Parts: sequence; C-alpha cells; structure tokens
Amino acid sequence: MDPLNQEVLAPHWTAWTKLIIGLGLLSCLLATGCTAKHYRESADKQTYGIIAAKSRLVPDMESHFTIQTNLLVPLTNLAVVTNIDEALGKEGAEELGARIIPLATALEIAVKNSRTYQNRKEMLYLEALSLTLARHRFAPIFTGSAQADYQRTVEGIDELTTEHSISGSGETGVSILTRSGARIAAAIAADFRRFLVGDPRMATGSALSATLTQPLLRGAGYRVTMESLTQAERNVLYALRDFVQFRRDFVVQITSGYYGVLRNRDSVNNEWARYLSFRKSTELTRAFVREGRTKQSELGRLEQEQISADIGMNNAIRNYRQSIDQFKILLGLPTDAHVVLDSRELANLKLVYPNLSLEDAVRVALATRLDLYTARDQFEDAHRKIYVDANSLKPDLDLILQANVASKPGSGLPELDFNRTSWSGGVDLNLPFDRLAERNEYRASFITYERAQRALELAVDNIKLDVYDDWRNLEQAKRNYESSELGIKLSQSRVAEQTLLAELGRATAKDQVDAQNDLTTSMNARTSAIVNYTIARLELWRDLGVLTIRENGQWEEITNVTAQ
Repeated sequence: MDPLNQEVLAPHWTAWTKLIIGLGLLSCLLATGCTAKHYRESADKQTYGIIAAKSRLVPDMESHFTIQTNLLVPLTNLAVVTNIDEALGKEGAEELGARIIPLATALEIAVKNSRTYQNRKEMLYLEALSLTLARHRFAPIFTGSAQADYQRTVEGIDELTTEHSISGSGETGVSILTRSGARIAAAIAADFRRFLVGDPRMATGSALSATLTQPLLRGAGYRVTMESLTQAERNVLYALRDFVQFRRDFVVQITSGYYGVLRNRDSVNNEWARYLSFRKSTELTRAFVREGRTKQSELGRLEQEQISADIGMNNAIRNYRQSIDQFKILLGLPTDAHVVLDSRELANLKLVYPNLSLEDAVRVALATRLDLYTARDQFEDAHRKIYVDANSLKPDLDLILQANVASKPGSGLPELDFNRTSWSGGVDLNLPFDRLAERNEYRASFITYERAQRALELAVDNIKLDVYDDWRNLEQAKRNYESSELGIKLSQSRVAEQTLLAELGRATAKDQVDAQNDLTTSMNARTSAIVNYTIARLELWRDLGVLTIRENGQWEEITNVTAQ
C-alpha cells in the first residue's frame, strides 16, 4: 500500500473504529439494561391500564389489581396460645406460642399469598397483555434499518491507485392498518458514499414511497377487519368476569377450609370428653367389681369402649393436624408455620336464614350471574363469526395505489425533488379456486353457533340447579342442626341418668356406652350442621351473584336481597 495513503487513512480509520466500537458498546448496554426494564414497565403500564378500564364494567372487581408477589401479612400482632389443650395430648404443648389466626386474617393471607390465587391473577394479566398486541395492529407501526460498509479498491498490479470509501444506507417507514381493512405504508430511504482519500467525492440519494392497499372483497369492511380486535377485547372482559367468580369461589373455599379445621378441632374435644367419661365409668365399675356388686363382663365392655375412645381420640387428633397443615398450604403459608386457628370463630356461628323465597332467588341469579353474561356474549361471538367466515370465501381483490418521490442527483445532502414524482395504480385479483379450508371453517361456524346456543341454555339450567342445590343444602343443614340440638339434650339427660345409676351400681355397660356415644355423635353432628349451614349460605350468595368480596378477601355480610 502507498505510504501516503496509509498516513492519510490512519486518522480516518482510527476515528471510525472508535465510533463503531463506541456505538456497539452503547447498544449492548441499552439492550441489556435500560431497554429491557423499559419494555417491562411499558407492558405493565398498558396491561394494568386495560384491566383498570374494563374493571368498571365488572362488578366486584379488585380496584387495585396487581400481580406483585410477596405481599406478606404480618402475624406478629396476633394473639398467641398460652394454655395447653389437654385434648391434644403431647401435641398440645407444641401449640404453645403459636399465633392465633382469625378468619378475617386467614382470608387476607390467602388473597396475598395463595399460589392458586396468584396463578389466577397472572392468567388475567396475560389475557390483557395479549390485547395490547391486538390493539398494536391498528396503531402506526414504525420500522427502521441502517447499514454501513467500508470498501478498499486497488487498481493496477503495483497497487498504484488505491481508494478507500465508506458507504451507508438507511430506511425509515410507517405502516397503518385502517378499520376498513386498508393498509397504508410509507417509507423514506437514503444512501451515501464518501471517499476518504483521493477524490473527496460524496454521492447521495434518497426516495420517498407510499403504498395503499385496500381489499375490495375478501378482508374488506369494518366487521371483518376489526373481528380479531373485537374478540380480543371481549376475551379480556370474559377473563375479568371469570376472575371475579374465582374470587368468590376462592373465599368460600378458604372459609370452608377454615371452619373444617375448627370442626376437626371440636371433634378432638368431643372425643376427649368421651374418653374421660369412659375412663371415669371404668374406674367406678372396677371398684364395684372388686366389691362383687357388678359383673366382670360389664367392666370388660367399658374397658373395651375406653380403648375405642382412645383410638377415636388419636384419629381425631391426626385428622386435625393433617387438616391444619393442608390449610396452611391453601393459604400459601409454609407447613411448619407456627399458627393455629381461632376456635371462637366456631362458637360465634349462628343460623341466619335468607329473607327471600326460592323463586326470587332464581330470578336474582339469572339477573346477576356473570358467567351467564359471558355465555350470552359468546353466543353473539359465534353469530358474528359466521359473517366473518363467509367473507373469507370471496375472491381476493385488492386496490393498490403507489407513489414515489426521488431526490435530486448530486453530491450534497439528499433533497427530495417533488418534480420527480411517479404514480401507479392497479388491482390484484386472486380467484377462489381453492377455498376448502375456508369452506370447512364456514361450515364449522354454524356448528359452533348451535353449540353456543345450547351452552347458553345449559348455563341457565345450571344456574337454576345451583340455586336449588344451595337452597336444599341450607334447609338440610338447618334441620340437621335442630335435630342435633334435640339429640344433645336427650343424650345429656341419658348420660346424667346413667352416671347416677352407675354411682348406685345399677347401670349397665351397654346403656352407659350407648348414652355417651350418642352424646358424642350429636355434638359432632351439631358442629357439622352449623358449619355446613354457614357454607351453604355463602354458596347461595355466591351462586346468586351477590357475594361481594373486599380487597382484603373478606366478604360483605348480606342482610337483604331484592329480586329483579
């Protein structure tokens, strides 16, 4: 290479090398740092905006929806266990110092920590996130590209003539899909070549182009063009309704699980009382046997029943411990969390009967159930899809208009010359010789429509069935509670009578066993009945579509429901 050319090229090459390396490093930093964070924040902003806007259309939707995790509920301000429950045996001491979780706190923990609840929130978020892409299709979409090259040209065998040049090109464009189906695209392109040594020439050029493509048959019109966006918008609305319904189901599930644990704890206490009763009867009967006032067989029967009571108590303790561990998982707490549930919640339960008739309840459900609204809307979706699929059977006939503006030739900065404008127009026709796939889609759309109609009818029947079942469960739990209350009174009288007879040495083992077992059974039945009644009442409000859930997971107590 010519030494002179090397000397002249060196500063240019060094400068361009530094520039390219610097731009490369800057691009890497942006791509791996701020840019990624910006994209995430942008996605959250758009998605949360969509959910907030559409939440106004869905009653009882969370007002401050977020998929942020680790929203911990502090337990340090809760009361602790200070007394050992003898009914739990050696495991009673393990509960000392445990935090006592009321139902309200359990519900708040569940909506902030439950894995199931978090998954459902993320499902809603992802549905709204997909809508941002559907909307983006109708927004101006910008594109840009650039290219740079270095070129060294050698002429002659002895490399007497050497040229060094840098060339580059760039293009910026925008594309817009209109609601009529027309797509408008515009782009401006520029290129240049700069000679670094020798002849300091710079050649430039640019061009502006625009194209309009308007479907006239297939794909034409507002209804066809907007169908994908319309369906995406409605899918987010359906997802919001499903989430609201899930929140109601979830709160009922947590409440049911909470009272289920307390019911098992109450069963432990009842089995403990049964065991103590048989132990006392056995000791008394054993004394009578030693005095010869009672048969050995009577003592054997009571001893056997004492063993059965001990087994029943151990089984009850196991069921209780297992149920509370399972409930911790449901809340999103670790299984080794040192917590217990508040037994006072069970003692505060009472029968509160709905103040409306079964017929009114059905009318309320049919007017308020969100899943019924969705079934009706999906029926409309299926009807709308028939028109869209019918359009796909038409020929492709597009009107295409193009315009181009070139720049003035020269070596300076590129400058568009509107006197050098060209226009063109035409049509693009594609005859529908092969429409088998489209035909099948069109025929299937009628079947989908008929299925949607049947699904709507089924939804109405299922809603009625839900209300009927809830009503029957409520009535059954009420009667069971009343029967168990009566059973407890009768059993207590029998146990008192057998206790008096046993002290006189005149009781039989069979009568004592039957009286005590019947008392334990009635007490367990009463607890189950009041729990079942409470859950059945919540399920009724839920299936009527009137169960309102607050931000912290607690429900608003319902005192009056008016039929529409």
